[in-house]
Amino acid sequence: MTGWDRMARLFGADVLAYLGTRTAGVVGLGSGGSFVAVSLAMSGVGRFILVDDDLLEPVNVVRHAADLRDVGRPKVDVVADLVRQRNPAADVRTVIGRIEDHLDLLAEMDVVVAGVDREQPKFAINQACLKHGRAAVYAGVYERGEGGDVCIIYPNKGPCYACWAERLREGLSHPAEEGELDYGMIGPDGTLAAEPGLWLHVVRVAAIQADLALNYLLTDTPAHRALPANTIIQANTHLEIYEGKVALPHTAEWVSVPRNPRCLVCGSQQRLSTAEWAALSLDDLISMGNITLETDENTSAHEG
Repeated sequence: MTGWDRMARLFGADVLAYLGTRTAGVVGLGSGGSFVAVSLAMSGVGRFILVDDDLLEPVNVVRHAADLRDVGRPKVDVVADLVRQRNPAADVRTVIGRIEDHLDLLAEMDVVVAGVDREQPKFAINQACLKHGRAAVYAGVYERGEGGDVCIIYPNKGPCYACWAERLREGLSHPAEEGELDYGMIGPDGTLAAEPGLWLHVVRVAAIQADLALNYLLTDTPAHRALPANTIIQANTHLEIYEGKVALPHTAEWVSVPRNPRCLVCGSQQRLSTAEWAALSLDDLISMGNITLETDENTSAHEG
C-alpha cells in the first residue's frame, strides 16, 4: 500500500484525483510558505506556481523546510525540489521575482497562499485577487511566536484583505511604505515588525494556513468542510486576544471580520452602516464567529 492509497481512503479516489488537477499558488517561500507548499504537496495537490525573489541564506535554515545543502539557491527552486520529492507527479512552475511584477499569474491559481511578510505585496495580491476572482489565504505570526492569525479572503464575498487588515492590523487600510518586515506584533505603522519565534511556532500557524487552502481547493467535493468564520487567531502561549480575553496555550479563537462598506479597495455597500462598522470591537467580532459570511450576488468588487 502506498501513501496515496491511504489518501484515497481518506478523501476518496475521485476527490484525490480532483486535487491532482488543482493549482495552488504560493507567494513567498520563507519559513511559512515553504511549509505550506510541501504540506499541500503531501496532501495530494498536483499543480503549483511558486513565486519568490530570494536566495536561501544560512540564517534561513533554522526556520525553513530546506537545509544547508540548499544555501545559495533560489528559494523557488529549493521548494520545487521538496514538492517533487513528496509528490513526484506534481506539476511545478517556478517564478523568480516579486509578485508585483507577475500579478497576472493569479488568474492561473485556484487558491493563493500569501506567504510574504511585507504588507505592500499583500495589498497587491488582494487587488489582483479581486480582479481575477481568486481566494487567498493570509497568515501572520506574532512576536516570539506567541501566536498568530490566519484568514481566508473569498472573491466577492465578505471582506477583502484591506477590510480585514483595517480591523486586525490596528487601522492599517492601505499599503505601508516598502520595507523588510519579520514575523511579529503590529508596530505603530501597522506592520509586522518584531522578534520572530521558533520554526515550530511558525509552522503551527502555517499548518492552519495550509489546511484552509486545502479545504478551499476541496470546495464542491464531499471532503470540503464549512468554516465557522473567516479568521483564526492561534495562541501558542498565553495570549491576550482582546481586553479581558486571554487564550490558553494551544487554543484558538474564530473571528468573523465583515467587509468595510467604505473600503477603498472592494467598496460595495453591505448591511452594516458606517456607524455600525466603526462601533464593532474585537469582542463583537469574536461573538460573530458562527455567522454566515454575507455574499454580494448582485455586486462585483472592483479595484480602488
